[in-house]
Order: sequence, then structure tokens, then C-alpha cells
Amino acid sequence: MTSADVDAYISKSKKWRDEMAELRPILIDCGLDETIKWHKPCFFHEAGNIAIFQEMKQHLALLFFKGALLDDPNGVLTDQGPNSRSARRIEFHSVDEVKTLTDTVKQLVAHAVDVERSGSQVGPPPELRPVEELQRRLDSDPIFKQAFDSLTPGRQREYNMHISGAKQAATRLARLEKFAPKILVGKGMRDH
Repeated sequence: MTSADVDAYISKSKKWRDEMAELRPILIDCGLDETIKWHKPCFFHEAGNIAIFQEMKQHLALLFFKGALLDDPNGVLTDQGPNSRSARRIEFHSVDEVKTLTDTVKQLVAHAVDVERSGSQVGPPPELRPVEELQRRLDSDPIFKQAFDSLTPGRQREYNMHISGAKQAATRLARLEKFAPKILVGKGMRDH
């Protein structure tokens, strides 16, 4: 079933309007419904999210939420990034690419629906290994440790990745100190 909100979204697109207009009916014909979630066209089956459009500078992505669980015999799915565990995407650069990959998209959608129906989940993330500066703070400050341990696993990973992303120890420590007040009140990096 199509959505007027998705119509409006696509009509306002400046870069990937034609590609979305070509891809959208393929997804609908696969039995998916559509809505706007996270400010983007999202395609779902029954209660499960299957895929979402992501407009990037260089391409239109059709991101499969549980893409890591999909068979990809044509090798079209790519990772979101080095820390992505479950989502995989197809990148489109033209309407012709959408047309060329129509059968592949249909196969991936059918498999994604089967995965969603089965209740399959991507396995748990590996155990968090805090960067040295964070580990020292956790070991020396029980109040900070309790606050950090109370955060969701995703927030813990995000803080650890941000802190560990600095090359110099002084910068890692500065990042830790900058976000310590948020950690102490149970907030994620982007929470206000």
C-alpha cells in the first residue's frame, strides 16, 4: 500500500527522485507497505521493518535492516561501515542501475521478509573492550562505573568508539572528560 507521505517525500527530493520513483513500485509489488520513519521512506511487512531509502551524496541506498542475514549471491550488498553489524545496503547511482537490479532487489526483499517472519536476529555484539583511558576511569571511579554500566549497550559502544577514535592519548582523555557529565546522568552522546 502506498503512502501520501512517501509521495511527498519523493516529490521533494532534489537528487534521487527518479531512482526512488523507479525502485518504490518494485518494493510495493513485493508486498511491502510504506511509511515515513526516521524522516525517510521505510518499507515494512506486517510489523517488521524490511528496508529504508537513504539519500546520500554519491548514491541512493536501499538499506536492509537485517541485511547481514540475507544471502547475497550477486554480491550487491555492502556494509554501512566498519561497526555495522546487521544492516547492509544496495547502492544505486542511476535509474538504469535500478532497472538492471530489479530481479536482485525482488529476491533480496523476499528473503528479507522470510528472515523477518522467522524471527531471526543478528547475534549479540562482541563484548565491549573499553579503550585504555576509559577502562582506567571505570576502575578508579565507582560512581562513574555504575553510571556507564547503566547505559544501554549501544550507548556504551558509541562512547567507546568515539573515545578510541582519537589517535593521541591526550585527545582520548579530553573526549572522555568532555562526555563524563553526560555519562554520569545516563545520557547518550547525542542526548540533550
